[in-house]
Amino acid sequence: MSVRRLAPDEVQPASFAFTAENLAWATETMGKYPVERKASAVIPLLWRAQEQHAYWLPKAAIEYIADMLGMPYIRVFEVATFYTMFQLQPVGTKAHVQVCGTTPCMLRGAEDLIKICKSRIHHDQFHLSEDGAFSWEEVECAGACVNAPMIQVFSDTYEDLTPESFEKVLDAFARGEKPAPGPQNGRHGAEPAGGALTLHDLPFNAATPDGAAATDKPAAKKTPAKKAAPKTSAADQPSVKE
Repeated sequence: MSVRRLAPDEVQPASFAFTAENLAWATETMGKYPVERKASAVIPLLWRAQEQHAYWLPKAAIEYIADMLGMPYIRVFEVATFYTMFQLQPVGTKAHVQVCGTTPCMLRGAEDLIKICKSRIHHDQFHLSEDGAFSWEEVECAGACVNAPMIQVFSDTYEDLTPESFEKVLDAFARGEKPAPGPQNGRHGAEPAGGALTLHDLPFNAATPDGAAATDKPAAKKTPAKKAAPKTSAADQPSVKE
């Protein structure tokens, strides 16, 4: 793993504090753990701080979280510098593009997406575009192999990309819009490209995002009731002679 360092002092904010809404959320999150184990909340609190601070984590936020959890600063610095989900340098204000470069995505065209990042954003990853709106990096498996190739922008993923659809996603961010996340080729989730092939006989339609009731479900066949056997009395039973 490469060395990960904090951003230089000239870009670090003087202080950090959660908004009232995020502070209430943090307090609730800490309450999910025993008092003596409240340090277990360090990762979700760091992530919320990163989301609040333009999707990168300044030194002041790390120290703020450490104080909330009663942890030594060095322990929280260790967490923040170890996990690459935490951005320690300023990222694009409109989009920080994380391109998955693991084998399935690479085989499906991730190299073409990286070329676009180099031409549209910056030749080198972890650098801001000239207007400061975009940045990019190559990451390892983002967990959407069946939808390769894919990217992640902040908390959303964009899958089943081609160079053309990737350009459209970047164009939308450049206009200040938020493109719809998920597959970009029209398919639902990770089902086959031509649509769901199974589970059509459920009481709901598994092939639609809203799970609407299926209209083509065949009517259930009624099984005829079995006739009860006639009752017989003891007198009707054949006698057994010894």
